[in-house]
Amino acid sequence: MSSECPRKNSWPELRGTNGDYAATVIERENPTVDAVVILDGSPVTADFRCDRVRVFVDRHRIVVKTPTSG
Repeated sequence: MSSECPRKNSWPELRGTNGDYAATVIERENPTVDAVVILDGSPVTADFRCDRVRVFVDRHRIVVKTPTSG
């Protein structure tokens, strides 16, 4: 875990799973974050926020990157 964000803030075990399922697991394991499912390659802001987890998915809604806080 990163020292910047408290609580669990990385979910490598969710790569390859359904993005909506992954978002549910993330919010259950760390209720202080909002998990947002985003199509990989979409433009996103560069600001760092401990209360946000971006779940990047492919066109089949499969998680393609390890979801992390930020």
